[in-house]
Amino acid sequence: MHRDAQKAIQEFIAYLRGEKRAAAHTVSNYERDLLRMQKFCCEQNIQTWQQLQSSDIRLYIGIRHKNEIGGRTIQRELAAIRSFYRFMLKMHWVEHDPLQGVHAPKSPKKLPKTLDVDQIAGILDTKPDSVLEIRDLAMFELFYSSGLRLSELVMLDFSDISMTDGFLRIRFGKGNKERLVPVGMKAIVALKKWLALRPEVGSSAVFVSQRGARLGQRSVQQRLAKWCIKNGVAEHMHPHMLRHSFASHLLESSQDIRAVQELLGHSNISTTQIYTHLDFQHLSKVYDQAHPRAKRKTAIE
Repeated sequence: MHRDAQKAIQEFIAYLRGEKRAAAHTVSNYERDLLRMQKFCCEQNIQTWQQLQSSDIRLYIGIRHKNEIGGRTIQRELAAIRSFYRFMLKMHWVEHDPLQGVHAPKSPKKLPKTLDVDQIAGILDTKPDSVLEIRDLAMFELFYSSGLRLSELVMLDFSDISMTDGFLRIRFGKGNKERLVPVGMKAIVALKKWLALRPEVGSSAVFVSQRGARLGQRSVQQRLAKWCIKNGVAEHMHPHMLRHSFASHLLESSQDIRAVQELLGHSNISTTQIYTHLDFQHLSKVYDQAHPRAKRKTAIE
């Protein structure tokens, strides 16, 4: 492709990092997806982004699907390209969006893995043995207490926390949306213990490393895995399992899907509805165990 095509990608990535303040992994994924699309265009002798047509996009989807790329991955790639074209239309670099009316192949929704209340207690009701573990426990309590995303937790600053009111201000939610979320008492206690021991450094970050730098997402993932190994948790854990558990337990108790949507920061309630399936699974399990005629010993003839 023409060198201006590469320049357009670079400026879009800079826009995501700067104005949109997108998460690092989102920027990385979008850049990789756009470079893959650029390679496809070169193979098809398409020289500019203006020349790309809907038929070319459908061909690209067909090739990716033929190469056994999953529907969710293709959906993410199309989302990156759509966002790129919205940016170029705004900049008047192109005159049309070739993705209009183009859809990725559907893939079945996977239910998120959650932990039950006893499993959560096994992870959180453990006494930390060091300053770092006091910090870690405060992070894990916040995940479960307030349903934070990993990216939201690492971006927390002192100014975002109101201990008196028991609220957190999420400034860098998905789509750059702000929201207020409540913080439970156990999380507040854990936070106070960490902040009393947190090293005096120049960073405004709530959670910092031993060197005083803001913790990265990968570091949090590694610390949770280490915590679980230490406490004999057999299942592979990642931070979002605590967020998923928060949503599932809250919905199960309250049956208020709109409130759960707001707390999670979902822009579309259909995203939150995945947890209603988990809730129904729980109800089905209770039914099977409790109803005297739920389980039949012989098949119906």
